[in-house]
Amino acid sequence: MKNINFLAFAMPAFFLFLFLEYKLAQRKKKPEIFNYGSSVSNISIGIAERLINLFVAASFYQLYYLIYEDYRIFEIPSNAFVWFALILATDFVWYWYHRLGHEVNFFWAAHIVHHHSEEFNFTAAARITTFQAIIRTGFWCILPLIGFNPAMVITMLIVHGAYSFFTHTQLIGKIKWLEYVFVTPSVHGVHHASDEKYLDKNYGDMFTFWDRLFGTFQTEEEKPKYGLTHPLKSYSFLWQHFHYYFEIYELWKRSSGFKAKWNAVFGSPADMDQDIRPTLEKRFLQDKTAPNQRLRFKNYLYIQLGICTLILTVFTYYFDYLESYDKIFVLSLVIITLINCGALLEQRKWIYYLEYARLALISTYFLYEEDLIVFFFVPIAIIIFAEQLFSLSKIYQNTILQLETSE
Repeated sequence: MKNINFLAFAMPAFFLFLFLEYKLAQRKKKPEIFNYGSSVSNISIGIAERLINLFVAASFYQLYYLIYEDYRIFEIPSNAFVWFALILATDFVWYWYHRLGHEVNFFWAAHIVHHHSEEFNFTAAARITTFQAIIRTGFWCILPLIGFNPAMVITMLIVHGAYSFFTHTQLIGKIKWLEYVFVTPSVHGVHHASDEKYLDKNYGDMFTFWDRLFGTFQTEEEKPKYGLTHPLKSYSFLWQHFHYYFEIYELWKRSSGFKAKWNAVFGSPADMDQDIRPTLEKRFLQDKTAPNQRLRFKNYLYIQLGICTLILTVFTYYFDYLESYDKIFVLSLVIITLINCGALLEQRKWIYYLEYARLALISTYFLYEEDLIVFFFVPIAIIIFAEQLFSLSKIYQNTILQLETSE
C-alpha cells in the first residue's frame, strides 16, 4: 500500500463527480449548466495541468523543505492548535495570492485561464495552469518560512484543492447561515461572475471572513453571468494559455517611458487597453464555431479525451518507474492531442497535419523501444503512400472536420 500513488485516482474521481453533477443537472432540468465546447476546453486544460505538475510538483515540495530546514523563522510544533492555525494561515495566504492574481497583470496572465469558462460547474474547477501553480508556490513558501512543517503545509494544500473543487457548481443554492464563515458555491459563483457589481469580489478559498475584513465580500443577489467581461473568442488550447501574455507584450510595446512599461507588466488588468485583445484575435484567430452549427463527429473528441484521461491515470501511477524518454513521449503525445481537441472545436484545417505528427511520434517511440529506430522513415513513407492512394485528407475533411447545421 505504501507504494501506491493515490494521485493516480484524481482524474477518475473527477469524472465520477462530473458525471454525478451532469445527471443531477438533468434531473433538476438545468441542462444549460453544461456547454459542450466549453466543457471540452475546461477538461483539456485540467488534463494538461495534472500532467505537467507530475514533472514539477516534486520540485515545489523540495523547495518547501529547503526553506523550512535552512531558513525557518520559528520552531512551530505539530499539534491540534497548530493545525487550526495553519488552516487559517493557508486561507489568509490564499486570499492575498488570489487577490493579487486579479490585481496585477503578470499574475492575472496565469490566473485568467481559470476564468475563461462561461459556465460554472466542476469542469471549471479543472481550469488551472502550471503557470498559476508556480506563482501559487511562491506564496506558499511563506508558510514553511514562518516555521510550519512542510508535510503539514502540503496536506493542507491538498485539503484546499479538494474543498475548492466542490465550490464550482450551480446545483447548490445559497446557504446564507453558512456563508457567514465558509465559502459556498454561491459565494464562489459571484467571484466567477462578469457582472459589474460582482467584479473583484470573494477571493477567499475556504472562509469568507477575510473578504469581510478587507471589504471584498459580496453576496449573490441576481444570478451571475459567468466568464470574462470581454470573453475569449477561441477554444484554442495554446491561445487560452498565452493570450494575456501577448496582450501584456502588446501593451508594453505601445507604452512610452519606464513607468508606463512597468505598469504594462505589473499594473492593474482594469487598465489594460481593451482594444488589444480584439486586435490580436483578428491577427491570429478565427471565431469560435457558429452557435447554429455542431460538430459532425463529437465522438472523436470524446475518444481523445478518454484516452488522455486513461494515459494520465496510468502515467501517474507508474511515473516514478518510467525512463525519461517514456515521460517525454507521454507528455508530447497528450499535449499534441489536447491541442488537437481545441483545434477541432474551431475546425482548424491544419489539425490534419497534426494527426500526422502524432502518428509519427507514436511510431518513432515504438521503433525506438524495439531498437528499430533506423527504420523511422518506413511509417512516414506508408502515410505518404496512403495519402496518395486513398486521399485520406478528403476523408478526414468529410468525416471529422465538416460541420453540420443543427435544427
